Amino acid sequence: MTLEITRADIVDLPFIMTTERLEGYETLVGRWDQSGHSKALADERYAYFLAKAGGRSVGFAIVCDWASPERVTCVKRIAVAQPNLGYGRQLLRAVVDTIFRQTNAHRIWLGVFPDNDRARRAYARTGFVSEGVARGSAFIGGKYKDELIMAILRTEWIQAGEQSA
Repeated sequence: MTLEITRADIVDLPFIMTTERLEGYETLVGRWDQSGHSKALADERYAYFLAKAGGRSVGFAIVCDWASPERVTCVKRIAVAQPNLGYGRQLLRAVVDTIFRQTNAHRIWLGVFPDNDRARRAYARTGFVSEGVARGSAFIGGKYKDELIMAILRTEWIQAGEQSA
């Protein structure tokens, strides 16, 4: 099923917060409280996206450094309510396409935990390339964790689009 991707706002917070609190997501995705989300939603450097299938919310993504002067944007968080249905990959592709179409970003990056093989494969299929490990860069569950940094450049996105055309 094709997803409809829209910008999320404050009324979507209950779905976003419920999704990021699904079992196992705290150590994979992270979570904020309502105050943290409200502050980010009010900050023009953040963009929230909601994915819907058949009119029902199925996932979300949070992007930071939206339209930054440095032309580097980060996919801060992406999660789906029901894994293994292909929604995550569709959502990520749509978010990448939206960033490159609506901003002048040169680079989109994200951090993924090195042992999260499923996410790493999904990011690679979307065109993200592993760049290296940022040691102790995430603080989740009271512990510092390493993150594998992956990124896609605008030139790579354009080239991938030409190959699939």
